[in-house]
Amino acid sequence: MPETNNTAHMEVRRRGENLLVVNLSGQWLAQPGLPGIEEIEKELARSTVPQSLEFATNGLGDWNSGLLSFLLRCSELCRRMNVEFNSETLPPGVRKLIHLAQAVPEMKDAKQDTSELPHLDRVGERAIQAGTGFKEMLTFLGEVVMASFKLLRGRAQFRWSDTWLAIQECGPEALGVVALINFLVGLILAFVGAVQLTNFGATIYVADLVAIATVREMGCLMTGIILCGRTGAAFAAQLGTMKVNEEIDAFTTFSISPIEFLVLPRVMALVLIMPLLCVFADLIALMGGFAVSVSILDMSAVEYIDRTIQAIELKSFLLGVFKGSFFGMLVAITGCLRGMQCGNSAAAVGLATTSAVVAGITSIIAADGIFAVICNALKI
Repeated sequence: MPETNNTAHMEVRRRGENLLVVNLSGQWLAQPGLPGIEEIEKELARSTVPQSLEFATNGLGDWNSGLLSFLLRCSELCRRMNVEFNSETLPPGVRKLIHLAQAVPEMKDAKQDTSELPHLDRVGERAIQAGTGFKEMLTFLGEVVMASFKLLRGRAQFRWSDTWLAIQECGPEALGVVALINFLVGLILAFVGAVQLTNFGATIYVADLVAIATVREMGCLMTGIILCGRTGAAFAAQLGTMKVNEEIDAFTTFSISPIEFLVLPRVMALVLIMPLLCVFADLIALMGGFAVSVSILDMSAVEYIDRTIQAIELKSFLLGVFKGSFFGMLVAITGCLRGMQCGNSAAAVGLATTSAVVAGITSIIAADGIFAVICNALKI
């Protein structure tokens, strides 16, 4: 066989005004030097645009993905220029592979290039995405609520052993970082209060400041933020990895509800452990204020403890514990939601984890602001 027959060759010619024929010959194997579509594009760009593009393959030799890639580029070019792409003259194997490639849908987490869209179109796309995300969030919340009702009736696909394991991971194993952060918060509150109250000779009220601020706000708030970055991200990464490995699809195939079996134990774990963590955080923060008051402000230990007990009211203490439990539910739901929404790639797991932390912290701060407004209106 001559050397020229082993080389991929393409010839473009017109057959009338409405038909463009591309003659393919030689071996179209994936290797450098294959013809491109520039000649076809140039011919289609002429003043008289043909209505159809077809191929002549009488001289076509061996082929592989190199030919398929070329034909798919031709198909995309025809789609952009509103020209009919006629694949009926191609070999049956090539034709089937082209139909299969064009039938596969785009991956869910593939990013759409919107840089060339007009500004209003981009705003519309973002609005549609926001509406879709809000709908998915409401659907997820509804499924969690329904699973909770089934748990109360003893009919949920739920294992308490998974809940105890989650409690161990987000409770006792988190005591170290919770203690460190809240001790520093207590120190900071005491220092800030001392700087201002010393001007009025009222350093005795540093204990009141630390006690009220810690019990009502800072204890539950800082603990919620810590668990959001630690536990909420872990939940998103765990469920996202299971999504990538198709384990969640396997649960669904076996008629096991992922919400009841995977999400509900994690939600229950944080709802149950957060009140205890908040009480622990309050005690540690009060110890931070105690260290500053006794060592720097020349306040006796008895005075500090007495002022702290007088400043803390039962309603303030219960409010902080309730807010902590609510924040724990927000952390679990946002983490699990982002994990269940994860795409099917390794990069999507990282994006889901980041999104879970951001959404969790934002929801905690927003919820704390709403609690402050409600408490002020109710005079609590």
